[in-house]
Amino acid sequence: MIYEMRTYDLKPHTQAEFEKRFGEAYEDRKKLSPLAAFWHTEFGPLNQVIHVWGYKDLEERMRIREAAAKAGKWPPNTRELIVAQRAEIMIPLAVSPELKPGKLGPCFEMRIYTLAGRAEVPKLAKLWELGIPERVKLSPLCAAWVSELGALNQFIHIWGYKSVEDRNAVRVKAQATGNWPPSALAKKTGLPGYEIVKQENKILAPASFSPIQ
Repeated sequence: MIYEMRTYDLKPHTQAEFEKRFGEAYEDRKKLSPLAAFWHTEFGPLNQVIHVWGYKDLEERMRIREAAAKAGKWPPNTRELIVAQRAEIMIPLAVSPELKPGKLGPCFEMRIYTLAGRAEVPKLAKLWELGIPERVKLSPLCAAWVSELGALNQFIHIWGYKSVEDRNAVRVKAQATGNWPPSALAKKTGLPGYEIVKQENKILAPASFSPIQ
């Protein structure tokens, strides 16, 4: 399973119109493959939308995108609203749940870590395998992905919360256990930590048509 994460920067005051057009066009597009999630930013980079699509592999992605374009109703007519577009192909870690329709928010935090190199991934995966069982008792993990195409050496994890206040409270509880974040777990267990050279985060809200709410 792979996920394509498409991030669009929009012109100011156009998010609502973009989502309206996208949602209308999606009614036909979903006959070919379902959307996994659609979010817009509340905190972090403003005027940004993120939509995620799941595919079996790159071949299926290409086949479905070609079929959608051939049908003539996709992509949605939003060109004049967009400032910039980025796409990444993400590979889930073993601990990452499949993105399925459900209520996990309605507040989501996306954390984007740039690792020092690909050699950090096995160390990261080991610590997450140890720490996740207790961490997800506090709030649901939506995704834990490593980039394959697009921006390199990126690790993205997405969490669902009831609110920003809930997010803050959960993070305090997680840190109090001594098992989270994974850097604390590394010190506790003596396992090697993983090196991060850059960190970003975004608070997201789902569009009305997003399968994940």
